Amino acid sequence: MYMCECELEVGSGFAVKKTEESEEVKKSIVKLHPATCCSTFANAPGSSAAGAAVQCCHLQPNARCSLVVPADGPRRSFLLLTPMPTKRRGDQLRDCSVSLPLDILWLPKAAMRPIGPPESSHSECVLVVGVSRPKLAALFLSVMLLSLFLTFHILYDSAVYSIQAATAISENKIAILTNHIPNPPVINHPVVFPNRIHFPKTSRRLPQCLIIGVRKCGTRALLEMLYLHPRIQKAAGEIHFFDRDENYLKGLEWYRKKMPHSFRGQITIEKSPSYFVTPEVPERVRAMNATIKLLLIVREPVTRAISDYTQLRSHAATATLPQQQSLSSTSPLSRSFEDLAILPNGTVNEAYRPLAISQYHVHVHRWLEVFSREQLLVVNGDQLIEDPVSQLRRIEDFLGIEPRIGSNNFYFNETKGFYCLRNETGDKCLRETKGRKHPRVDPVVVSKLRKFFVEHNQKFYELVGEDLGWPEE
Repeated sequence: MYMCECELEVGSGFAVKKTEESEEVKKSIVKLHPATCCSTFANAPGSSAAGAAVQCCHLQPNARCSLVVPADGPRRSFLLLTPMPTKRRGDQLRDCSVSLPLDILWLPKAAMRPIGPPESSHSECVLVVGVSRPKLAALFLSVMLLSLFLTFHILYDSAVYSIQAATAISENKIAILTNHIPNPPVINHPVVFPNRIHFPKTSRRLPQCLIIGVRKCGTRALLEMLYLHPRIQKAAGEIHFFDRDENYLKGLEWYRKKMPHSFRGQITIEKSPSYFVTPEVPERVRAMNATIKLLLIVREPVTRAISDYTQLRSHAATATLPQQQSLSSTSPLSRSFEDLAILPNGTVNEAYRPLAISQYHVHVHRWLEVFSREQLLVVNGDQLIEDPVSQLRRIEDFLGIEPRIGSNNFYFNETKGFYCLRNETGDKCLRETKGRKHPRVDPVVVSKLRKFFVEHNQKFYELVGEDLGWPEE
């Protein structure tokens, strides 16, 4: 019968106790096949590890093993063997360790810390309970951090899709996420959903619709109103991709990355009012998408020009000092609208930019040379202020989406003098610069300008095929 001599070291003081051969040990040895394993039941006085079962693998008769038990008791076991066993002995160790609650590590003896008194240094194996080496601890920590990162990433993605899915369902977007069926039949029985619903991923897509202008006609208000529709996604801010060479040269991929994430079936809209008056923009837009839909919002030309003047002057008044110096008596921004719009000889200053932009037919002609009339919808900005729902119905039909925006989505703000938006998440008004009070303009000048625009407006009506009924004096 092969015997095993074990050394037990307990706590920080390392009290050494040798377990002699006893009847209890003999019985355990017989039970565990002495040619392979030995089992020692050691009671260490003063240690919480008292009575712990210790199992050791041995490949030679009369082998020695050392057991290190921390004062707070065993937590995890490592079987450290030295010297490096041969392949055959290693295989035998693995077979033996299958039945043991131990992790087997082979280390050179030089890598092991001396334990116990010098006479224990001849031990062939060291059984460590609840103690790990620094490199091993670092490895475990790295694996744990990687696992936490992957878990967080998965949970984050799941949360994002859950929020998007919940929003989609709350806004009745189920038709978008599956296959939209126009005029769906009424279902009188309960709807049974499958155990797992797959929601498609979102992606950034180039816009399918552009609000091309006109400046100071309500482009921002129009975009925010359309965003109430669950089928609409909007780009944040004005991208100015087509009208600024430095942006256009960055390419369509740069432009696409500026777009919001959207579900398949949603329409992405971008608005930059300067597109309307920049000559090269129509061809650039067609190069991106020849079937794109265009929204052009216009207002009565004189009112639009006064609003344009008001904004230009307001921006100059709040600019930095070098720009403020331009408000001197010689600066155009220091002059009244009447002085800028009417030349000293009494004729209209057609070159004055606010008036030039209001000559809509000059600019829309370039767009209609590139795109068909069916791709352009003219939105009456004056009616959008007074009755937004009627104009939005036209746009919904133009974009081919179901009518979803109604009077319950608006409330009139008495202070600002126009409608504000309302949905499930709350009320929203445009920023304070919207609804800016216009300066008083001489009625004689207003009448003169309206007469000047009669011919220009008529040309615009003919191009777009509809009469907007703007006043002629």
